Amino acid sequence: MQYEELRGKAVAITGASRGIGQAIARAFAEQGAMIADLSRSASLKTRTAVETAGGRYVHIQCDLANVEQIPGAVKAVIDALGGLDVLVNNAGTQIRHPCADFPLKDWQYVLAVNATATFLLCQEAGRFMLPRHSGKIINMASMLSFQGGYTVPAYAASKGAVAQLTKSLSNEWAKEGVNVNAVAPGYIDTDLNAALIADATRNRQILERIPAGRWGKPEDIASAVVFLASRGADYINGIVLPVDGGWLGA
Repeated sequence: MQYEELRGKAVAITGASRGIGQAIARAFAEQGAMIADLSRSASLKTRTAVETAGGRYVHIQCDLANVEQIPGAVKAVIDALGGLDVLVNNAGTQIRHPCADFPLKDWQYVLAVNATATFLLCQEAGRFMLPRHSGKIINMASMLSFQGGYTVPAYAASKGAVAQLTKSLSNEWAKEGVNVNAVAPGYIDTDLNAALIADATRNRQILERIPAGRWGKPEDIASAVVFLASRGADYINGIVLPVDGGWLGA
């Protein structure tokens, strides 16, 4: 679907180097948007995908675990693209340990990247968008925004935080014309899930739980994100949208 209103818009995306983030960058480029990739290093594959789709790609260096870099990175996006219309907080990290043995340093790192960086990026974007009464922010939640998971207490806590942060920001900013929403992916066929897909038993168990009968594709998530950035979502505020093939309803 084409959204003409997204042509020429400035879109900042974290975690765009592969998988879901790369699909999101390509999907916005297909709409004619300009893409700023906020990451530690530029991605040739993402640049190629964006430019092949007809978009403009710029890389903004930013280590999301280093909170001191975030204000400057957002300013760099605005300077490079001439503004900021859409922010997609896609980047995230996960570390597994049994809860009783989970190291504090790993807890702090996961919370820093998944929750604190998301808050600070939203805050900096909001400071630009609010005076203009315009802007779309889409955060990346998770099935573990709703469920607890196993051996991932920091990840579950951080994604629960993303869901509640999304609602909190929306409560304040909706009346100012800034839409804040989140997407919660289900089981998506990316390289991060390659081991699960290759495990015949786990793959079967997962598919049995998904009413749609298949793993999601990165493009499924990208389509939802682009919609939330479009004019068609102007009256959608503070939601956490599951894109999971029916997993949560099963």
